[in-house]
Amino acid sequence: MSALPSSQINEEEDLFLVANLTFKRTGLPFVVWISPRGNARHDVHIKVSKGPRATPGEMTRVGIRPKVWVVEGEIEPHDLELLTRWIELNRDVLIRYWDGDIEFTEDAVAALRSI
Repeated sequence: MSALPSSQINEEEDLFLVANLTFKRTGLPFVVWISPRGNARHDVHIKVSKGPRATPGEMTRVGIRPKVWVVEGEIEPHDLELLTRWIELNRDVLIRYWDGDIEFTEDAVAALRSI
């Protein structure tokens, strides 16, 4: 049995920490994935995908501070504009969840606002 590279292990472990948010919750035409920091060594980010059954390679990673910026992947300009509006409405909740100040996913999801 071969061992997985440590970067792949962290990515697989982090998949268990994410919550996917649908149009009903966000008002966005794509799925938003939020998570606590977990094993991450980078600043707060979220991920987006076209649907709920996306692999990590199909997701776009977006940093949210100090401004919204695409870290990895691609997103249509109009979708990035919508996502930016949503992040601005929810930046505090996203950061507090990332930092562990909001301990439970259900509390973070309940605090998020739709555009």
